[in-house]
Amino acid sequence: MELMVEAEELAKRFGPIRALAGIDLAVQKGTTLALLGPNGAGKTTLVRILTTLLRPDGGRASVAGHDVVADPGAVRSAIGLAGQYAAVDELLTGRENLELVGFLYQLGKVERRRRATEALERLSLSGAGDRVVKTYSGGMRRRLDLAASLVGRPPVLFLDEPTTGLDPRTRNDLWDFVAELVAAGATLLLTTQYMEEAERLADRIVVIDTGRVIAEGTAAELKDRMAGDMLVARVADHADLDRVGAIMASLGEGAPHLDPDQYQVSLPTRGGTEVLIAAGQRFSSEHIALDDLGIRRPSLDEVFLSLTGNAGRAADSKAQSGTPSGLTGEDTCKLPAAPRA
Repeated sequence: MELMVEAEELAKRFGPIRALAGIDLAVQKGTTLALLGPNGAGKTTLVRILTTLLRPDGGRASVAGHDVVADPGAVRSAIGLAGQYAAVDELLTGRENLELVGFLYQLGKVERRRRATEALERLSLSGAGDRVVKTYSGGMRRRLDLAASLVGRPPVLFLDEPTTGLDPRTRNDLWDFVAELVAAGATLLLTTQYMEEAERLADRIVVIDTGRVIAEGTAAELKDRMAGDMLVARVADHADLDRVGAIMASLGEGAPHLDPDQYQVSLPTRGGTEVLIAAGQRFSSEHIALDDLGIRRPSLDEVFLSLTGNAGRAADSKAQSGTPSGLTGEDTCKLPAAPRA
């Protein structure tokens, strides 16, 4: 199939900080690729390079067949972008902002009005469409920015954490709208912190950490990488969490994950019924009350934590960059979203 987004050995540094360390990427036409990774992994830096907002230090990339360095104008004419920060004109109304984007895409007057109206409806902004944007709340500006990236129906869409801060109804409406655009032939690269969003929208998922691709595949393939099920215990008393975690660690199946908010401890396991029975006996002998104990298939959240939560990640990042762990290129280069062409 035709590739609409390609990257080979993309590298980027901000002084001593290595934000990207040789990223390879390929997105087929008419598909959605979700880019996952912890904060500072390099996701936004990668999106900025692919959308011509940053120049790479090494490697190459193309979008819709155009090199992002050699032909940035052609790339911009083929993409829609919604960055992490809203880029809208506060002195125009919401409708005028969208119609202006349609004008820049060289849509006819009737068509750009129709698409602006449709986008306002999809993002729950119909009632505010004729108000100036400076009267909008932060969430409304975010929705308008997303609408602007969609109104031109570009062949390639880049959405950088598009639903952060949106209410559940608007998030679902956006998901439906994006799914329709992809079904009609658009190509989408999506960065997200929501595992549900990645699982619902993405044909393939790429996980990056410390500027490198560490895993890729479908959601099912990534879950299979954990090579087993999850033993899950939900405690009745929050104070028992650490004791339950220690007992599960002693079963020799790996490192348990504690979720204090859910009163829950989970552990990768291949032991099936035998390890379930052994765990139940231990909890009983220790007089620990449980609300639930069982085995289930891992969630995408647990796969993500397993892939990116290794103890050596911070130390490895520090060794690579020569800077304190936690400081990344994305922390040092906050670029505003560029006007859409």
